[in-house]
Amino acid sequence: MKRVFTLLCIGFLSFYANAQEFKFEEEIIDYGEIEQDSNGEKTFVFTNIGDKPLIIEKAKSSCGCTVPEKPEKPVLPGEKGEIKVSYNTHRIGVFYKSITLTSNTTDKIKVIKIKGVVKKPLSLEKENSLLKEK
Repeated sequence: MKRVFTLLCIGFLSFYANAQEFKFEEEIIDYGEIEQDSNGEKTFVFTNIGDKPLIIEKAKSSCGCTVPEKPEKPVLPGEKGEIKVSYNTHRIGVFYKSITLTSNTTDKIKVIKIKGVVKKPLSLEKENSLLKEK
């Protein structure tokens, strides 16, 4: 009985280890510190490591300030694909946003994230510090 249980556990673990059919170069993109109203576009790159075409059915962000763009065509085995993300950098402050992908992989759902800090443009910061000094 113990052997059967052990074999089932090993089989489950090996299945689980091979369940994901695409691998991202980065699952979290850190924008670092960026200026207000600067370019908020970044790209997640992934590879289809499965043996079937990968279809990303949906890409949904955690808020309206982040707009993801998924590949329209299936990504063939061994090929790379991209998820383009555009973050609205108008709002000053720290951000941490999620993009939920729904696909035809075994796990169906994958979450990737962006984070960073939007700061006032340097020219405004200098102007504000000069006004404070007067």
